[in-house]
Amino acid sequence: MENKLYNEIRKEIRLADGRTIEISTGKLAKQADGSVVVKMGDTMLLATVVAAKEAKPDVDFMPLQVEYKEKYAAAGRYPGGFLKREARPGDNEILVARLIDRALRPLFPADYHADVFVTVNLVSADKDIQPDALAGLAASAALAVSDIPFGGPISEVRVARIDGKFVINPTFSQMQNVDLDIMVAGTIDNIMMVEGEMKEVSEAVMLDAIKFAHEEIMRHCAVQIELMKEVGKSDKRTYCHETNDEELRKQVIKETYDKAYKIATGGTMKHERSDAFVALEAEFMSKFSEEELTEKASLIRKYFHDDVQKKAMRNMILDEGVRLDGRKTDEIRPIWCEVGYLPAAHGSAIFTRGETQSLTTVTLGTKMDQKQIDEVLRQGDEQFVLHYNFPPFSTGDAKPVRGLSRREIGHGNLAWRALKPMVPLGEENPYAVRVVSDILESNGSSSMATVCAGTLALMDAGVKLKKPVSGIAMGLISDSETGRWAVLSDILGDEDHLGDMDFKVTGTKDGITATQMDIKVDGLSYEVLSKALEQARVGRMHILGKLTETLAEPRGDYRPFVPRIVQIIIPQDMIGAVIGPGGKVIQDIQKTTGTTVQITEVDNKGVVDIFGTDKDAMDAALARIKGITAMPEVGDVYNGKVRSIMPFGAFVEILPGKDALLHISEIDWKRFDTMEQTGLKEGDQIDVKVIGIDSKTGKLKLSRRTLLPQPEGWVEPERPERPERGDRDRDRKPRR
Repeated sequence: MENKLYNEIRKEIRLADGRTIEISTGKLAKQADGSVVVKMGDTMLLATVVAAKEAKPDVDFMPLQVEYKEKYAAAGRYPGGFLKREARPGDNEILVARLIDRALRPLFPADYHADVFVTVNLVSADKDIQPDALAGLAASAALAVSDIPFGGPISEVRVARIDGKFVINPTFSQMQNVDLDIMVAGTIDNIMMVEGEMKEVSEAVMLDAIKFAHEEIMRHCAVQIELMKEVGKSDKRTYCHETNDEELRKQVIKETYDKAYKIATGGTMKHERSDAFVALEAEFMSKFSEEELTEKASLIRKYFHDDVQKKAMRNMILDEGVRLDGRKTDEIRPIWCEVGYLPAAHGSAIFTRGETQSLTTVTLGTKMDQKQIDEVLRQGDEQFVLHYNFPPFSTGDAKPVRGLSRREIGHGNLAWRALKPMVPLGEENPYAVRVVSDILESNGSSSMATVCAGTLALMDAGVKLKKPVSGIAMGLISDSETGRWAVLSDILGDEDHLGDMDFKVTGTKDGITATQMDIKVDGLSYEVLSKALEQARVGRMHILGKLTETLAEPRGDYRPFVPRIVQIIIPQDMIGAVIGPGGKVIQDIQKTTGTTVQITEVDNKGVVDIFGTDKDAMDAALARIKGITAMPEVGDVYNGKVRSIMPFGAFVEILPGKDALLHISEIDWKRFDTMEQTGLKEGDQIDVKVIGIDSKTGKLKLSRRTLLPQPEGWVEPERPERPERGDRDRDRKPRR
């Protein structure tokens, strides 16, 4: 019997490889302003959006809150921890939420100030499908089927280059041999956001990837428009969140614009310039009574910021090609760097560019120090981590530190992606590597300062960085009425805040390693994007030169106080022998040598890391492990220890835990009838040679006499011939 309790509407997007994305609405979460389920394979995302009916008093910004949550039940897993339930968002969930937020936020009307909450939940998880590539589409579709004013729809897609070919929304299993991995968001007309990592690709390749993504995004947007019309949500709610006073606006512009333009062209420092603008605003407000300001102060601040300060800065750049601090559009601020500033850290560096400064440290640890990952779809560990801290004092703000912000997680992730391709991992580098960037001053692009300082600190620590990496933040000032535009290199904080684009690019001398771009204006052409990429390349090379002037290559060795790691590879079938029953052997090695020994199985072989501060102790641990895993061959000579004396010979320990028989006939060239005649006793150290290995049992045969000078005229004594088995059987006495 057909269920008439809900009316579900479905739309389908078919990808080039035959896979489909299904968008449905009308079945779940119907009390939200908009809700959809996006399904691809067995992966399902539930996206909802709710907006307040009215804006809160005195709110003059877009109060958008985006949450992305992955439910452990979606993959049939229990959450970790004591409570066994989903807790605060993990880094991955925050990063996905930021991707959604950055694509949606610029598309809400500028005068819309009601609280908007977007929530995307992963409710079913196919273990081979990457859900983050669907989250932006789900959020946009939920807005599309609501009556909330929104300038979309948008969609987000992942583009990966696999074997030289671009692929849309690849699976986890397809990501093994990828040299480009970016997320791109856009409307049917424009690109809004780009973020991702690359393995030294060219600017042309990156631009082609963005174009490839936009073609797919346009198809996704078209399907959402169809869905919106079918649901009947083409007309959005009416609202009035701003009351303007045009006469007051004209008065503010008339009396302050010229003075603001003069401040903007003064080439002053950040705080001096800010104080001058504050003083100018206060001077204008002083003309009004306290009673008038109660009504007009918020409007004056708004008009002064949007119509005076912002336009003065933008026009100055477009008219004269001069920026707030007096630089040309492609000029980089003065840079100074220093390495080894912190004497007790494993590696440290200061990178200062203009009024932005990062103090970065590197700490090297063992495998036990690696970051443990326990996400819904990803488990394991991370050998290289990067943490970014942005304290309030870096911008001169008198504020308390209230935990880690989403911005800090996002900026740290971008710098981590930038450096990751160049940091040796696995067998190339046995250390766990932690980079921490503390921003001490900030006026534009502290994440790129982190990349530069991170490069220097890693090389200062002796980490064999494959190539130095530098980063730069680009900006854009454009005028849609006149068609003028200017790309800015190494932007200031004000140029980021008041400009139309924030485009960060990192890379080596041979190509791009990471990027992040946010577009705040419609109609960004590929001509502008291409210009920005080329100008960024030139700027990156300039900054890279400053880095290599300070430290051209990684130091030849680690600092003396850095704990050392020796790594060896052993056969897979020897792992158990090194560990021993119940861990007895490895625990004894650690106890007697004072080292830490860790064994991991990688690609059907054992990777053994010996970690310690004393070279002799590490050598002793290494010798014991080599002794356990060594495979003696015929001809090898050992200095062994006599462990026991038997009537027929002696058992000699040639390697730790490995004994072999030295027969009485192989002790000397002369003949002995008893072991007492040999003079050997337990505990003696003697040289022996392996002369044979039993093919069936693997037992070793040793000789000492082959290492002794042969007596002159010595003849091997004849041994009585042993009768054939048949003869022996005949000579044997019958049993009684």
